[in-house]
Amino acid sequence: MTFLDPAAFIRDNTRLQPVPHAPEISLWLADEITPIWRLTEEELGELGVPPPFWAFAWAGGQALSRYLLDHPHEVVGKRVLDFAAGSGLVGVAAMKAGATHVLCADIDPFCQAAVAANAAANGVALDFTQTNLLDAAPPDVDVICAGDICYERPMTDAVLAWLAQARARGTRVLIGDPGRTYFPRTGLDFLAEYRVPTSRELEDQEIKRSSVWTMP
Repeated sequence: MTFLDPAAFIRDNTRLQPVPHAPEISLWLADEITPIWRLTEEELGELGVPPPFWAFAWAGGQALSRYLLDHPHEVVGKRVLDFAAGSGLVGVAAMKAGATHVLCADIDPFCQAAVAANAAANGVALDFTQTNLLDAAPPDVDVICAGDICYERPMTDAVLAWLAQARARGTRVLIGDPGRTYFPRTGLDFLAEYRVPTSRELEDQEIKRSSVWTMP
């Protein structure tokens, strides 16, 4: 069976709720009372649904969103890329903080529907691309935001090298991370730390220390 309507799947399997560490923003998310929460990866595969990373507000993204909302000067009047956008949380935060344009990028085809639903829920406009941006030079934007990108070493290395290219061209790079295994311990400047509420079903702690960094 192939599920052909991502927008309907998101509407039927998540619920609109405030983001714990950025309650100014509400997203269509999965939790214990939504149908998608208990579906196994095999069951999702039978529906034609990739692992639903877009259905959760991950700790690094929450930290980065909180930082943008509290420090709007980072994005006000600027063009922003929300890289590996997932739900589009960081993109929504950037628009609420005063960005003039936000492009959300994610290779998961369900993310386009999730980003559209979450943009509408928050009264902002977000553009979306499913193109793998790592295959080309970084786009011409003022700020690149990247949350929760350090899960696997090959991907972490590839993304950080690509972000370094962007920084060398003058783009501001902001990274949100809760201390993932492959997060680099050197080469970044610390900006802020937050204690982000999470679920033990997603993380190893109910409160996850998450930080925001920039490339110098």
